[in-house]
Amino acid sequence: MRHLWEELCALPHRGSATACEALAARKLKTYLEQTSPRTSEDPEYQVEVQPFMAPRSYGPELILISLLLALGGWLGLWWLALVGALGFWAHFSGWWVPWRKLFDRYPSQNVLAQTGQGRKTLVLMAHYDTAKTFFLYHPKRVRFFRHNFLINAALATLLPLGALWTGVSQLLGLYFLVQAVLLALRELGAPYVNGANDNATGVAVAVALFEELRRDPLPDHRVVLALTGSEEVGAKGAEFLVRSGRIPPDALVLNIDNVGQGELFYATGEGMLVYHAYRGVLLERARATPGAQPLAYRLAYFDTRPFAARKTPCLTLIRLKNGIPPNWHWPTDRPDGVDWEAVQETLFYARTLVRQLV
Repeated sequence: MRHLWEELCALPHRGSATACEALAARKLKTYLEQTSPRTSEDPEYQVEVQPFMAPRSYGPELILISLLLALGGWLGLWWLALVGALGFWAHFSGWWVPWRKLFDRYPSQNVLAQTGQGRKTLVLMAHYDTAKTFFLYHPKRVRFFRHNFLINAALATLLPLGALWTGVSQLLGLYFLVQAVLLALRELGAPYVNGANDNATGVAVAVALFEELRRDPLPDHRVVLALTGSEEVGAKGAEFLVRSGRIPPDALVLNIDNVGQGELFYATGEGMLVYHAYRGVLLERARATPGAQPLAYRLAYFDTRPFAARKTPCLTLIRLKNGIPPNWHWPTDRPDGVDWEAVQETLFYARTLVRQLV
């Protein structure tokens, strides 16, 4: 488990839909094929890469949305502001928008493996890509990230109505123009982070648990390992996986994200704007298993978002420190910021949950 984590951390980054993300995918595929080759005892075992298109950053789409809001407010065009407000809600809720293909222009990929046979499906999921940083993620400011987001959401929602009053609408339009400029500066100069915690730790735990279940199968279960790309730009890999039809709607999805430092939590639901409550036997088992606390996650989104929106039973494990993933989206997210004992304890907890399914 640690060797794989070190291999991922050795890359400078794994930015969504970049060449480094593609290199990480090849490393993951090679690792799974070489360390766990197909055997006669496990004829169902296979590893594959699932390609799709994605953006390299969420910035360009948010710049477009901010400009729509800015122009709608400055020109007093309520309908243009309404398009911007709907775009804001769609972006942070995972809804389809007509301009999606303008930004989903770069190749990304999921790395999938499966083992076992049975009537039931268990998905072990973790994203392996990393994010661009932003000044809002600075350790001294990140605790206000949720507050800043809610202010933006409230102003974007009110702007179509505010566009009817010239002074108010122009002030709000100027506000969103500043947002567009800040995002443009991010696109021009912000680096991708190494992602030792977010989410090389989750990948290491998911792969280790998958290999354990391959050696000691879970009765009556097909186990799918889904290492997803482009989570940091809108859960694009998970969304494509859902739409591909590879995962049945009654599957159990166990997602692992940011588990290298802090206190262990299991999410009971998620949603930055629209909240999706989790359901299913994994959540029931987590409530009855000591070692983690419940959490309604509203800070950002997980790869479970497209599954939870379709009522697929989900659970996400995450570690937080003072309510925030340590070193979240900041250049300090490097190997020396990971507590390996926390990673091992997460594997133990995840193993305990999964073994209680039978």
